[in-house]
Amino acid sequence: MIHKRLSIVVATGLIGAATLLGAAPANAREPGASEPPRVELVLDVSGSMAAADIDGETRIAVAKRAFGKVVDALPGSTQLGIRVLGATYGGKDKKVACQDTQQIIPIGQVNQVQAKNAIATLKPTGYTPIGLALKEAAADLGDTGATRRIVLITDGEDTCTPPDPCEVARDLAAQGTHLVIDTLGLTPDEKTRKQLVCISTATGGTFAAANSEEQLTDRVQQLVDRAATPPPVQPATVTGTADCANAPLLAPGVYTDREKISEHRYYRVAVQPDQELRASVSVALDRAVQPDYGVLLKASTPDGRELVRGLDAGSGRTDVLSSGLRWSADEQKADAKASAEAADADTDTDEEATTTEVCLIVSNSFASKVVTDKGMPVELSIDLVDASHAPDAPGLGRGFLFLLVLAIAGLIAGVLAGWITRYWVATWREN
Repeated sequence: MIHKRLSIVVATGLIGAATLLGAAPANAREPGASEPPRVELVLDVSGSMAAADIDGETRIAVAKRAFGKVVDALPGSTQLGIRVLGATYGGKDKKVACQDTQQIIPIGQVNQVQAKNAIATLKPTGYTPIGLALKEAAADLGDTGATRRIVLITDGEDTCTPPDPCEVARDLAAQGTHLVIDTLGLTPDEKTRKQLVCISTATGGTFAAANSEEQLTDRVQQLVDRAATPPPVQPATVTGTADCANAPLLAPGVYTDREKISEHRYYRVAVQPDQELRASVSVALDRAVQPDYGVLLKASTPDGRELVRGLDAGSGRTDVLSSGLRWSADEQKADAKASAEAADADTDTDEEATTTEVCLIVSNSFASKVVTDKGMPVELSIDLVDASHAPDAPGLGRGFLFLLVLAIAGLIAGVLAGWITRYWVATWREN
């Protein structure tokens, strides 16, 4: 349970940070935007969608029926739009074909009849400009502060690179807006699967595959329902710095940032007496990395003295790597008291404690196979709770007193062992 005085201290800290460093980041626990989430379905209508390999029917026919069922099941309040790619130009001019993407239903409350009629007229036609379609879909959704979600449905990889759709997704994520891309592959091959996983991972989305009409309908419905429901916790965007002095002061909550390969990011947290800091960090690997890597989360004092660290390492491909730590001001008091006693210093360690400013450092040891200046997605979770005091162990004393106790215990144990052995030998001889 968060200490009752936490809000006062955090508010004071944020005001101070705003005075010294400019505008402080928003508290991650503040209510999100009142506007409902906005969703856009992006459907591939390229020539390959004419393949008849899903239950004996063409991919586009199955996709149309699945879309119709999803539209019928939409709540009236859903803010939904539909964009297509490769739907109108069937010529051989690749430059023209790679510009072929249109929004057929604008973002808003869905007119079911209009949406189903627009979908029914689609015919497999051209190329697959996924990167451009994602850019345009992000523009369609706007930047209103509400959660935005793109659901991409395709049966193949981008045939119009550049722009590379993975880089487009990283660019969109690096803008710091609340945009997530979910991807759904229709009978995807391995190259398509890798590209769709790359796109979704870059923005914190998900990938799924569908090989039948039932799977396609269920998964599109799940993605739309998930997209239309605001997340219980909306992470606040924050930008870490290269040193502790200029780092943003964070209140308890969940934050997102982006960190480059082998970079160090600094943040600050104010910890009151009798409070415990609990922090964790997760780094999403949105690109292929070399084996042997790690993520480090470290807490230190502003002058660089390390307090505690959490480390996680790996040697193979994984989607997310996480690490965490916990630390309380009581630990610092105990360390100071022990140091004073060891130095035989006449220092009053029971004086009233003050708020401790802790620096959190996030760093990584990745080596990327993809050269890019876009950072990897980082999620930082911070909480402050009442410190859990460990019960005191029975005191055995320190220094010479402790050695005396050990000597007496050893003497008694030796005498008892001797008596028992003598008795046993005497009894054995008599028998």
